[in-house]
Amino acid sequence: MKILLTGGSGYIGSVTTELLCDGGHDVTVFDNLERGHIEAVDPRARLVVGDLREPTGILDAMRAVKPDAVVHFAAYALVGESMQDPMMYFHNNTTGGLHLLDAMLKVGVKKIIFSSTCATYGQPEKMPMDETLPQRPTNPYGESKLMFETALRWEQQRRGIQPVFLRYFNACGASAKYGEDHDPETHIIPNVLRVALGQADAVPVFGDDYPTPDGSCIRDYIHIVDLARAHILALEKDVTGPFNLGTGTGFSVKQIVDTCREVTGHDIPVKMSPRRPGDPACLVASAAKAKEILGWEPVRSDIRTVVSDAWAWHQAHPHGYRKA
Repeated sequence: MKILLTGGSGYIGSVTTELLCDGGHDVTVFDNLERGHIEAVDPRARLVVGDLREPTGILDAMRAVKPDAVVHFAAYALVGESMQDPMMYFHNNTTGGLHLLDAMLKVGVKKIIFSSTCATYGQPEKMPMDETLPQRPTNPYGESKLMFETALRWEQQRRGIQPVFLRYFNACGASAKYGEDHDPETHIIPNVLRVALGQADAVPVFGDDYPTPDGSCIRDYIHIVDLARAHILALEKDVTGPFNLGTGTGFSVKQIVDTCREVTGHDIPVKMSPRRPGDPACLVASAAKAKEILGWEPVRSDIRTVVSDAWAWHQAHPHGYRKA
């Protein structure tokens, strides 16, 4: 297949590009390189540098590639930042998405795999979380993603767009080539591993008084390679609609720290900090629909494999891509 993939220099986009190229697909990456890394773009893919907030560039790329499908990752993804500057998120995530959709409609491209988020659900009414839950975002990040989902649904009714919404939980781990390098880094596993690398004195744990077995938040951690495989399955199957991606098993922050200690062999001190506003005690996915319809199974998402793969990548790239 000819694939136009937005955000291929980012964490999840880089690994999905890698797996698509491994499978013999013809991939063009469209990316402004603002928050990603050019070193993370698989050299087997073509790179078009452009910004979705500027409609001409993506329309030109769409006309040049004439893809069979689009895989859309490009977005801002920091909840706290979205609370501080909502308009930045609506301009980038929503308006940028609409420019992408407009280019698809003008060129006649129907299929799009959209990297969405469990943040569209907000505070869940039940656990584990399935696709029947109401979508009530509690931050502009989740709202900006939901707004683009809504636009895609209307164009599905009106002009036959075939959207797949992959709503996933805590992406983690690494492939052999590509891993996690954000600035700022907000994800727990790379921040714990920074302590093991000697780059920080302690890892902050935000809250130890939640109604969980050890008092720290519980999340569903899904290996980046398993996430990438789900995008490819969604491309290859004649499906539309939402799919939650997770393991169905949650791990607490303290369990993550303990696993990192075991894998790295380092004593990793923790610094207890107050709760962050809006952090739910527990978020765990039901991926039953993805398993049944996509035939997807998370095969690398046991937590020790996740941490081991992340640790191997961070040891090889202790300061990220440019200072490997």
